[in-house]
Amino acid sequence: MDFSLFKKYNIPGPRYTSYPTVPYWDTNPTSEQWISDLKLAIEDATAQNMGAAIYVHVPFCESLCTYCGCNTRITRNHAVANPYIDVLLKEFDLYRKKLAINGKLKLSELHLGGGTPTFLSPPELGRLLEGLLSQCELTPDHELSIEVDPRVTGNEHLAVLSRFGFNRISLGVQDFDPKVQEIVHRVQSVAQVRDITVNARTLGMSSVNYDLIYGLPFQSSDSIQNTIQKVIELKPDRIAFYSYAHVPWIKASQRRFTEADLPTGDEKRALYELGRNLLEEAGYFEIGMDHFALKTDSLYAAVQKNELHRNFMGYTARNVSPILALGVSAIGDSWNSFAQNEKLLETYQERVNKGEIPIQRGHLLNDEDLVLRRHILNLMTHLETAWSLKDDGTEYLAVVPSRLTELQKDGLVEVKTEDDEVHCQVTEKGRPFLRNICMAFDARLVRKAPETKLFSQTV
Repeated sequence: MDFSLFKKYNIPGPRYTSYPTVPYWDTNPTSEQWISDLKLAIEDATAQNMGAAIYVHVPFCESLCTYCGCNTRITRNHAVANPYIDVLLKEFDLYRKKLAINGKLKLSELHLGGGTPTFLSPPELGRLLEGLLSQCELTPDHELSIEVDPRVTGNEHLAVLSRFGFNRISLGVQDFDPKVQEIVHRVQSVAQVRDITVNARTLGMSSVNYDLIYGLPFQSSDSIQNTIQKVIELKPDRIAFYSYAHVPWIKASQRRFTEADLPTGDEKRALYELGRNLLEEAGYFEIGMDHFALKTDSLYAAVQKNELHRNFMGYTARNVSPILALGVSAIGDSWNSFAQNEKLLETYQERVNKGEIPIQRGHLLNDEDLVLRRHILNLMTHLETAWSLKDDGTEYLAVVPSRLTELQKDGLVEVKTEDDEVHCQVTEKGRPFLRNICMAFDARLVRKAPETKLFSQTV
């Protein structure tokens, strides 16, 4: 690898799980506008014989992982669980009434994230799933998935998930090195991860994902190699190998360690390259950005079919729209608009109990947003995009080629213009710089660079 390029392009930038990115949302929809957009999107999905997706955010964790950037509530008081389930089900009921859904909502995907969804006891988890799924009609190709913490997830949890037909599970692994686990406050054994993996598969879950992070404090080439080798032995179907986002100005818990404890620059990127090489040698294929999958996994099949998609939950094997979001801080997506719930747990619960859709902020996409969203999504999922100079739908695209000039000189992207059509292709060399390439298409970022730190480093 040419590490001089990593020094050159390792600048703050978005991860592009959405466009516009959250800091640039500036046209908050009212509850009525959001419901109207959501209703149209559901009707469109139904007309295409497809279902919607539901994301449920469970914020509770028993302990704080210091690397975490999610919206969490740290507590060992499990008495908070049932009241929260009550509010989640009440919020879903509010949506069903306001959307005037006759009968059951057609559903293609349900995903539980957090926090730690298995903070809920098995009976509590069963009550939540019964309350949601009893009001839904699952499409034949449905996917039900959940994020779990191996330290607090037992066979009883897995049995409940199996009973409701869950077919995908994601385990937070991060790193197996004891020194790294200690500093990030996430101590778990290989045996715990193995037990969940084996038992989930025994109960019929067809896809197991592991989340790994590179760039954590005290990580070294030896620790990454040992972790990856253990992961390969357990053979999850897919792996998310994320770059650690050090944002202590946003997450105070990350101040438990300093920049001096972190692998940086060439050192950090070398950890990813080492991990990638080990995974590819073991039969994993790089999918989009930071993701790997076996040939037998649906993510790999999605790449072959040109159906890979990306949203707030990361890479998915297809585009399921809209996303109805339930729970504190959860973000919904109708394609034409975004809506995020209240971030403070007490405020979220209070508003739902008053019968209000608890939106704190959101964004109504304008015509330019919609065009640029499509191109950034194309790059993130297919590594290429194209547009017509005559009918591109937005003036900003005319300046994109010039913003890609330096990237093109460095061999990271190819830009060709033929018959009034511009084609942009990410090269193999350019894969690590995918976020930088997408930034050239980000009109809002170009017009108004942030005055304070908002984003993690791109590489």
